[in-house]
Amino acid sequence: MSDHFVTSRRISVLMLALALQLPVSARANDAKGIARITEIVTLADSDNQEALRQLEAFKAEQNDKTSKRVKLETLRALSGLYYDAGKVQVSDEMMRELQQLAAEMGDDNALMIADIMRAGEIMESGHPQQALKLLKNLEEKMSARIEPEVRFRLSSALGLAYYQTGNFESAQRYYLDALKKTDDLVFRKMQRRIYALDALAKLYANMKDPEKALATIHEALELSPLARAPKTYASLSMSEGFALSLQGKNDEAMQAYQRTLKIAREASMPLFELLCLANIGDYYLSKHDYKKAEQYSREALQKAEVLSDKASAVVARVNIGLALGGQGKVQQGAEMIELVLKPLIDSDQKVDAEAILGELAGMYERNGWYKEALATVRQQQKLSEELFRSDRAKAVAALQEQFHADQRQKKIELLARENDLKDAELHNRRLQQVVMALGVVIALMAGVFVYLLYRRVQRVNQKLVEVNSQLEFHAVRDPLTGLFNRRSFVDLMKKRTQQTETERREARIEYPDGLILMDIDHFKQINDILGHAAGDAVLIEVARRLRETVRESDMVLRWGGEEFLIFTPHATPDQIAVLVERVLNAIGETQIQAGDRKIQVTVTAGFISLPFAGLDESVCGWEKALQIADMALYLGKANGRNRAYGIAGLKTRSEAMIQVLEQDLAAAIKTGMVEMAEVHGPARFEATGFAQFEPH
Repeated sequence: MSDHFVTSRRISVLMLALALQLPVSARANDAKGIARITEIVTLADSDNQEALRQLEAFKAEQNDKTSKRVKLETLRALSGLYYDAGKVQVSDEMMRELQQLAAEMGDDNALMIADIMRAGEIMESGHPQQALKLLKNLEEKMSARIEPEVRFRLSSALGLAYYQTGNFESAQRYYLDALKKTDDLVFRKMQRRIYALDALAKLYANMKDPEKALATIHEALELSPLARAPKTYASLSMSEGFALSLQGKNDEAMQAYQRTLKIAREASMPLFELLCLANIGDYYLSKHDYKKAEQYSREALQKAEVLSDKASAVVARVNIGLALGGQGKVQQGAEMIELVLKPLIDSDQKVDAEAILGELAGMYERNGWYKEALATVRQQQKLSEELFRSDRAKAVAALQEQFHADQRQKKIELLARENDLKDAELHNRRLQQVVMALGVVIALMAGVFVYLLYRRVQRVNQKLVEVNSQLEFHAVRDPLTGLFNRRSFVDLMKKRTQQTETERREARIEYPDGLILMDIDHFKQINDILGHAAGDAVLIEVARRLRETVRESDMVLRWGGEEFLIFTPHATPDQIAVLVERVLNAIGETQIQAGDRKIQVTVTAGFISLPFAGLDESVCGWEKALQIADMALYLGKANGRNRAYGIAGLKTRSEAMIQVLEQDLAAAIKTGMVEMAEVHGPARFEATGFAQFEPH
């Protein structure tokens, strides 16, 4: 499996454990105990076992006279050191004891520490959204009494939660905030800064920016000799290996993983050792050295079972299955992978299950098991669709998800075609055997074969027709509103100009065409205040109302941004003005649902006939006419919006007049050179929420 799947959850939890190994500011009577805990935690960076022994002894010395603050910090540090030692169950026991003590203390800082650690436990169980909800609630309720060290922990935890949910932009913001907060820390300031840089490096790697990740790692290594402490250096080396693998430098990545493995074994850090074994196994998978991949993955599985690490055991089993498949043992590999799929789906860890299905489908395909590959891809698609429906508002942007959906669809179609070809080949072989054995029915069997082949060709042709129709639709349509796009209008105008002069005059002198260019009023404010989702909803609804208002022969298109264009053929200037009034009222009379609010949306328009004022289109073609309509539109904007101005005609017809119109329409109107038509939109509502946008 990919490095991201291997490291994203477990490395995140390790980073949270490192960030939490930090005492809060000590009161005067607690200073000695807190200082002792700090010494032991610093020792843990180099020798986790010795630090754990000393901290256990320190806890055993505590009695009723020991302050609850010192006891709390002891439990917090013990939980982290037990976790690093691979004693996850004991770590959880320390965490529960800490939460109980924090509740007894009733101290805001202690309670927040307990809640942050609980959020880390939730993240490790595979529910980062729940953890994020808890952490955001803590952030909202954070009082001025919360100490800098706790604020640092909260920012680090929020960064990890956003990291696990795939919101990398928010994760980066909180990681940078945590890095800034290290300036206010009292204890282990330099170690915290290094850990914050390491977290950023892992984030950059998952954002597919390995160069920035490596630069951040080098910055951490150059910051202080403390970065070379085994626990810190192991984490940085792991990050370095991940980034190098993204650059395709697999040999260098392997060196980084081997270095991390050596450090982990020498410093008795079994969790880091487990992660290294998993990543090394993944490295050999990428190099197609399936025997070594199986060897390291089985070592990782053995280590995961010893540590009761279910998540890492899942990764190891999947890697073993892929390694077996690479050796041609497809059935054994598939059985190994299937062992982990059902528990993941049953426990609602569908993101991991979907990734595993993708790997399994790839294994089937590489080994020529096309039917199984197709079935697995369909299962993956079904799971992906479930994830898409449930996580739409939480994660992936709409366009990106559409892209991935298209890619999956293409892959399914490709596999289906390959499967059809395999079926055809199999059928052909069987048919030949029947022909050889039963020569008396050769004519009948040949006829059956031709018929089946004809039906198959029909299906393929039908699929091609459907695909071509979809491509043709997207080539001329706006993806958001479904209206025609600018390209379709330009193509129409090209065809129009290719007609002969006689044809144009016969068709349009009595009934010219009309152009209506309109722009949604205050659309930028709608986006800024209500959000882009609300802006998209407004665009979609305006498009729907435009389609319902115009004639079937009219062409409605999205010109760009919040601009729309109506091309109405064979319409007199009076008919165009009536249509403009209908459009203004259709859009502005009824409020539009934008997010959780209803708002009145109005438009400002400029309209003009084509040919304009009887002028030959070689003098004033559609581009110039549209430019004049655009100037009329912005004249409407300048005069209060929610209205339309139309250029009905010229008092004097000449090319010089067209040049004046192109340069200064307002001046041409004032001097009486043009005939103007003005159409007002509907009355504005009082409480639309956008009254402040109007000029006073």
